[in-house]
Amino acid sequence: MKFASSRPYADPETAARELVRISAGLEPVQDGRIHIEKINWPMLAELKATPAEYKAGLDLAVERGWLWLHESGTYVKLTDAGKQVLA
Repeated sequence: MKFASSRPYADPETAARELVRISAGLEPVQDGRIHIEKINWPMLAELKATPAEYKAGLDLAVERGWLWLHESGTYVKLTDAGKQVLA
């Protein structure tokens, strides 16, 4: 018997792809920058991912080169590899 429902973003790959999809749908500000709050709000508040799921997805997206995270953590940039994930 299963008491808990499965979480869609428990898989870091799924969470990373969703973060890339969210990033692609946003208008970057200066020099391709996307403020981090523009991707964490939809993921956490609208899609109901947990902070751990969000962080795992972000880490995987950065590790795979889909997103570039500034050392301050205030913004990301969608890379060419990230754009290819959407294709």
